[in-house]
Amino acid sequence: VFVMVDHYQVLGVTRNATKQEVKEAFRRLAVKYHPDKHAQSPDHVRLNATVRFKLVSEAYEVLNDDRKRASYNAVSDSDCFRRTSGTYSNPYGNRYGYGYGYSARNSRGQGSSFSSAFESTFRYLTTRAFLLNLALAGGMCFAFTAIDTSGETLWKMRNSGKSFEDAMDSLEKTKVHKDEG
Repeated sequence: VFVMVDHYQVLGVTRNATKQEVKEAFRRLAVKYHPDKHAQSPDHVRLNATVRFKLVSEAYEVLNDDRKRASYNAVSDSDCFRRTSGTYSNPYGNRYGYGYGYSARNSRGQGSSFSSAFESTFRYLTTRAFLLNLALAGGMCFAFTAIDTSGETLWKMRNSGKSFEDAMDSLEKTKVHKDEG
């Protein structure tokens, strides 16, 4: 599922923030979440800080560059940007601030769970990795079928009129004949 993070919310600035405000917010958060600062922290704290540092760095990279910011604003204003109940939800996914993305709660209730499941399934089935794996599986199935068919065809070409059982009996007779002689 494609989830777009609200870079303005990650940095804690408004959509009309100046470059200077974006820079100050980035510096403040980068110092707070820098991995070196949390090197001696427990694993879950260090992981959380690393994730947040990456989010903050990505947000700054986008919002500090005029072209990237304009492109981001255009995309985030479109319908692709997920909203929950008309407002942006926590960019870290839950109330504790761990993880990526937006909450997946659906404000429309039970009626749309099928369409949501269908949409998720469709997105998965159209991913590049799935399609490549499907093509590989199809190719292997074709190869095994071709090999199986060709083996049977070769048998019939070289042993016309004989069944497999007849051939095995003939081999047994030959083997017994060699042992006696």
